[in-house]
Amino acid sequence: MGATDPMTGQAIVAFVILRGEVGEGGDAFVKELRDHVAASLGPIAKPRQIMVVPELPKTRSGKIMRRLLRDVAENRDLGDVSTLTDSSVMHVIAEKLPDAKSEE
Repeated sequence: MGATDPMTGQAIVAFVILRGEVGEGGDAFVKELRDHVAASLGPIAKPRQIMVVPELPKTRSGKIMRRLLRDVAENRDLGDVSTLTDSSVMHVIAEKLPDAKSEE
């Protein structure tokens, strides 16, 4: 997701769902993932922030609510989440916000 960044204009904020035996997704894993993206795609594609989430917010028809992800990425009020299949997903994501760090 693109998010407004004062230095570059736009920065990448990634929302990652861990599957399998990857683990908890702690700080070391997030750093490793950011470094992997930089090595594979180039430094310009390195996410400013990576948030490990249990699920992405989806509408009842199964579409990802990108507006809500953009709101989270830019620390804005989430607004209406009544059209989500499971609105508790946004509460879980919002709880992670204070712990989210930009690792440079």
